[in-house]
Amino acid sequence: MINLSAAENQIHCVTNFQDLVSMPLHGVMNAICWTRKLPGDFGEIVEKITLNENIAVLDEEELRELQLSEQGQLAREILLNDLDLLKAHGASPILNLIKCYERDDDYPFFATDVYSFHVDRSPVPVDTFLCTYYGEPSEILPNAQAIQKVLIPEIRDELKKLYPGSGEGFESFLSEHFFDLHYRAKPAARPVSLGLGNLWRLAVDHPESQVLPCVHRAPTEKNGQIRLLMIC
Repeated sequence: MINLSAAENQIHCVTNFQDLVSMPLHGVMNAICWTRKLPGDFGEIVEKITLNENIAVLDEEELRELQLSEQGQLAREILLNDLDLLKAHGASPILNLIKCYERDDDYPFFATDVYSFHVDRSPVPVDTFLCTYYGEPSEILPNAQAIQKVLIPEIRDELKKLYPGSGEGFESFLSEHFFDLHYRAKPAARPVSLGLGNLWRLAVDHPESQVLPCVHRAPTEKNGQIRLLMIC
């Protein structure tokens, strides 16, 4: 069950894939969730893979070749079906095994990695789809409870020190370096966990968007626990 009290108007829940992809985003609604409680043992799939790097792509051939128990096979069929559904919709989904993401430490006062609340941007109309099958799930921050970091005076002053040009190009500088994509939670903000097994569609910042982009972030992984995530 998803706790929507913090963002009940922003998130719309559906019960099937067709509604997930066809429901128009409008007004303040910029996230749609196909709520699911999935059977199967996704942890068994994770345990079968040797991860030699922090992030790896699990391709379909490797997935199909795994020797799995009945519960593992059930989880595999769900993964393959989700891949097929999204591909048929025109998306390009990938399965990621994630030990951790790379941390951004270039600017001590401003992290631009995926652990920071951020929005996605695209030059063409597109949505972000994601589902966490195993491990810690991602979070949404309601837009009303977020403030763009570049609007915070002390952060803006530090960014101006990095900008080598005149004031008129400063906004372009922020965009080119993706500073404008990141947000800070306001006091008393209540992030919403995306949960396990739910397939989400999140609004992206693109030229034709009619809604605000959805603010979200990757979770801090538990020690030693690998996440299994589908994203596109």
